Amino acid sequence: MAKAKAIKKAGPRLKITQIRSGIGFDKKHTVVLRGLGLRRIRHTVEVPDTAGIRGMLHKVRHLITVEGQN
Repeated sequence: MAKAKAIKKAGPRLKITQIRSGIGFDKKHTVVLRGLGLRRIRHTVEVPDTAGIRGMLHKVRHLITVEGQN
């Protein structure tokens, strides 16, 4: 059986860091943070730069910082 290789798509990526907690905000904001892969304050993830991700970032822009934008 051949080993499956992970295919990493080339393209623009965004580095997102959670700087504030979702506690005290709308429940949907916490759900969006989880959807982005953020778990705790100062946790950083890299995500592809797509329209859907941009919409999620806009919704929680007060809770995160974003690097890697053009």
